[in-house]
Amino acid sequence: MMTRFRRTCLPAAAAFFLFAAGAPAFAQDRGAAALFPDPVVASGRGFEIKRSTVQDAYITEKALMLRQQNVVIPESERARVESDILLHIVVDKILVQRATPEEITSVSNQVAKYIEDLRKAAPSESLFQEQIQATGKTLEQVKTAYLEKRLARVVLARELVSSNAVSDAAVKQFYDDPKNATNFAIPEQVRVAHILISVIDPDTRRQLPAARKMDKEKLARDIKARADKGEDFAALAKQYSDDAGTRDKGGEHTFARNTTGPGLEGFEAASFSLKTNQISDLVETPYGYDIIKLLEKRPASKMPLDDNVAAGIRDYLANDEINKQLPAYIPKIEAEYNVKFLDANYSPTPLAAPGATAIAPGR
Repeated sequence: MMTRFRRTCLPAAAAFFLFAAGAPAFAQDRGAAALFPDPVVASGRGFEIKRSTVQDAYITEKALMLRQQNVVIPESERARVESDILLHIVVDKILVQRATPEEITSVSNQVAKYIEDLRKAAPSESLFQEQIQATGKTLEQVKTAYLEKRLARVVLARELVSSNAVSDAAVKQFYDDPKNATNFAIPEQVRVAHILISVIDPDTRRQLPAARKMDKEKLARDIKARADKGEDFAALAKQYSDDAGTRDKGGEHTFARNTTGPGLEGFEAASFSLKTNQISDLVETPYGYDIIKLLEKRPASKMPLDDNVAAGIRDYLANDEINKQLPAYIPKIEAEYNVKFLDANYSPTPLAAPGATAIAPGR
């Protein structure tokens, strides 16, 4: 199934400097400070922000945009992006000061669990440490930055979102509204088992010569003949399939219509054309010869309003409410905390509100 709403504790509009809003990446000695001054570019009650913090955050944002969205931030946009980053940092510093002791304790526990989950998910402790080092920060600085982002979201929700805006009734109304139907649509899916006989040389990653491809095709046809005679398809997949991702599961794979990658259109078409327990003819793709068995066809449907979907809707509604109130809220807290922007090169515009993120991880 596909889930389009995910619970999130981070303001999406400011998430780009998750690992960059802490201390500067390096400490300057006196000689370096004289050559490369690091002036305070914004200040307010309880905080000062130096230029290096903004520049570090910009470098992080630029790298994230390139890696995650394949977008290059042009140098002509740097001043605007850095100005927006500075305003986000200022607002976060204020919001953290407005957090209650109970909120700090709760979010600190969440952050500790999140970091521990990341550590467990890493292939090894050394690789986990490499991931942390790649941020240019220590583990404690990463934790502090993440804590600030989560606390900022918690405080915004407390101060700007009424209980009515995210009530059970509001969630149900959003879920039932036909305008939002696509957010909860589960497309038609198939659950198949397949056996891939690869024609890709594992060393060169290029297709095999014609003669060797003919041998592979013959092998695939022999395996299909055995499957057609009733041999256990899952056992054949475990023995012969070159798809390492599904081989140990007996070749099983579930996917939705129109979701396969380039070159796999024939694989998708064959999968959706089969009847339950029917075995396909050989399907040739750029990767090799596939034998497909349809295990189950699932018609298009709608996600149930379970706890996970309801939590995602509440986050969406909370962000929407924050969007509406931020334009008036930001100037108010800036005045309350005596915020001053001290560098003419930075001209922060009104803060972009945290938007609700529509994504589709597997459920």
